[in-house]
Amino acid sequence: MSFFSVTKLASTLVAPYEPTPSGNLPLSFMDRLPASRFLVDSIHVFRNGQQPAMVIRDALSKALVSYYPVAGRLVMSNQGELEVACTGDGVWFVEASADRSLEDLNHLELPLAVPKEELLPYLSPQVEKDLIVMMQVTQFTCGGFVVGMRSSHAMFDGLGAAQFVQAIADVAKGLAQPMIKPIWCREAIPSPPKLPSLRPPPSLTTHPFVTFLLDISLDHINETKSKFTKKTGKYCSTFDILTAKVWQSRARAISLKPGVDLRLGFAANARHLLHQLLPQEGGYYGNCAYPMTIAAPSEKITDSSLFEVINLIRKAKESLSTKFSKWLMGNPEEDPFKVPVDYGLLCVSDWSRVGFNEVDYGWGQPIHVGPLDDNNFIASSIFLKPPAPKQGVRLITRCVVEEQLRAFQDQMVNLV
Repeated sequence: MSFFSVTKLASTLVAPYEPTPSGNLPLSFMDRLPASRFLVDSIHVFRNGQQPAMVIRDALSKALVSYYPVAGRLVMSNQGELEVACTGDGVWFVEASADRSLEDLNHLELPLAVPKEELLPYLSPQVEKDLIVMMQVTQFTCGGFVVGMRSSHAMFDGLGAAQFVQAIADVAKGLAQPMIKPIWCREAIPSPPKLPSLRPPPSLTTHPFVTFLLDISLDHINETKSKFTKKTGKYCSTFDILTAKVWQSRARAISLKPGVDLRLGFAANARHLLHQLLPQEGGYYGNCAYPMTIAAPSEKITDSSLFEVINLIRKAKESLSTKFSKWLMGNPEEDPFKVPVDYGLLCVSDWSRVGFNEVDYGWGQPIHVGPLDDNNFIASSIFLKPPAPKQGVRLITRCVVEEQLRAFQDQMVNLV
């Protein structure tokens, strides 16, 4: 959008407000997985704020006293494993201003109508690979602002990243320290005794995925839950319903040959499975999600009822404890990272409940939050909270190419 301009006014490293411990900290096995070595890009859009860049920058500095590893750098140990050097160097922070109002830009609802590079902080790739967090606060003419965040998946999963952002907000509102005390405790995460053998990275094929957005009302979701319970006598979650619907709709739209496997992948929170190892009071902010995968012949997904597909997802979730335990014990049959990355794979992420939408720096919760995912390698569907006052779930999908979009849309019109 040529008329939209952002001026990046000041860039700096924000270090912890007080001296913090030094030395190197080991990351957990889950943190060190190659699949976690990337930056997660997201925007957090707020309706108004007074000098938000200054407030958030100062709060960030104070929050980093508790979260001092975040102010460090990712390094390789003498054993060739990723770890954190607690250098206190700080978080890269950019203050910026835009020449338009949020209303002019549809409140930056996804998919973005402006280049994401305007709203996110960037450094050279060589520098970025070692940084743990980068933030940009952009003020708009209406008084609203956007926090653009780039965070290392090697440090946080979604729940952990939201906990860190909430800590900044706690301090911004005047608390002396974050309400939730951060716990490092990476050594509590077991490492499988038989690590996966080194395999060459998969050869990835790019696909020109198109973005599709759909808001599903809470009433529609609840109606489907009620019908499912009445028919089966079982409970199903919002995640089960929407994941089944997207998976089946995509399967019918892409029309792979019978017998060809379709795969569904999603991250399942495993914190409750490690409750005897992790602190009972909570506060753990590292990776603790197990990648679940369901595989089925294409005709099983296309020809089944929606409720039958929901049951497939429910059964997979019920198997989490068994699969996770087998993986930790080094069972070679339970390597969740052996999934072929091809057009038959759909990955689902649920951002609607991780905690970003509850963050309040002192001027109210965000209008909306979302990842800026534009990959063309893996078909994806992301669940978000819709902008207030809407209730329900907003779906953002990049899972079909242009010639399949109409068929996909037609399938997604009705949830039942």
